[in-house]
Amino acid sequence: MKKLFLALLVATVVVSCKSPNTSNEAGFITLLGNDTLAVESFSKSDGYFTAKVVLRSPSLSLRKYYLTYSNDDFYKLEVTQFDPTEGFNGPETLVQRMTRQQDSLLVESEGRDGATVRTVAFEKDMLPFIDMVHWPFDLAFNKAVRSPSDSINQRLWTGRSFSTFIIAKEGEDSLTIRHPSRGVMGVDIEKNGNIQLLDAALTTRKLKVHRVKSVDINKIADSFAQADRNGKTFGELSSAPEGHFEFKGAEFDISYGSPQKRGREIFGGIVPWGQLWRTGANRATHFKTSKDLKIGDLDVPAGEYTFFTIPEPNGGTLIINKQTGQNGQSYNQERNLGRVPMKISQQTKITEPFTINVEESDNGGVIQLIWDQTVFSIDFIVL
Repeated sequence: MKKLFLALLVATVVVSCKSPNTSNEAGFITLLGNDTLAVESFSKSDGYFTAKVVLRSPSLSLRKYYLTYSNDDFYKLEVTQFDPTEGFNGPETLVQRMTRQQDSLLVESEGRDGATVRTVAFEKDMLPFIDMVHWPFDLAFNKAVRSPSDSINQRLWTGRSFSTFIIAKEGEDSLTIRHPSRGVMGVDIEKNGNIQLLDAALTTRKLKVHRVKSVDINKIADSFAQADRNGKTFGELSSAPEGHFEFKGAEFDISYGSPQKRGREIFGGIVPWGQLWRTGANRATHFKTSKDLKIGDLDVPAGEYTFFTIPEPNGGTLIINKQTGQNGQSYNQERNLGRVPMKISQQTKITEPFTINVEESDNGGVIQLIWDQTVFSIDFIVL
């Protein structure tokens, strides 16, 4: 634990280890690989919850959340934001206010187009879902451990609709929570349900959330603002490159999600050997050719396809699928055009972002899937 806490100290630049005023004050450090994605500082009391959050992706944002509730039931949430250049001591502006009105939820929002007001049906025991922010999960787990059931369906408001997150008890000090689309997260908890460690390694996000006793949130906000000014931004979790290549009278277009290495073990780590991989992030990887190809031994007519792969230490398999327009988690085996083997090699340099390249060769071309020091390649011929 001491080594872990020291690692967190380095990763977050400044984490205070002074004793908090009460046991209901704490913070979260969210890491993606060796990069700090978010820092949260919060305080709980009977009927009230206040949190300050520094989130670094897609750009640096500073927000404060003020929740009031009664008997674990939602009453009001007010969200304000701060200019990162001025920090939490600067002026705050309203982002959203949600207020329960009997069986309805009044949602007031401020955006680029001005103020909007709408009313949606209220759901008992609801909590907000805030992407990449985890204090609502802490409240959900506090309720889950008090429930006599082995699992509960926690309803979270995403800003557009309600989604069900399934929380299951795994033991006295552990839970799991299933995101509706991203997968299952394992959670180490205290007896009251407080998060100690949330591990999303089995989800598409693959982040880790650590609880710390207290956080100097103002100092952290200033530190990350300075990092941004120095060009050391966190950026998008996964960018969306589009490549265009031309040779041998053919045109090739490729679009894919490009996650970063961020100090993580890639193949055999966050991308397991022998399992279906979306081959990137977010939207399925799309490939378009203007001419007929022979990829490996597979005839591929001119058109648009999606790529999936099964990486193996000895190469693995490229899957060419005829379905297009889908998310990378939507794989329909019945729409496969076919499968071809991949070659694997190692390079000396480290490629930080997952990269797909199409190169000309003597006999045609080669598709390269490059990440970290690993290169998968698939030869093809232009017909």
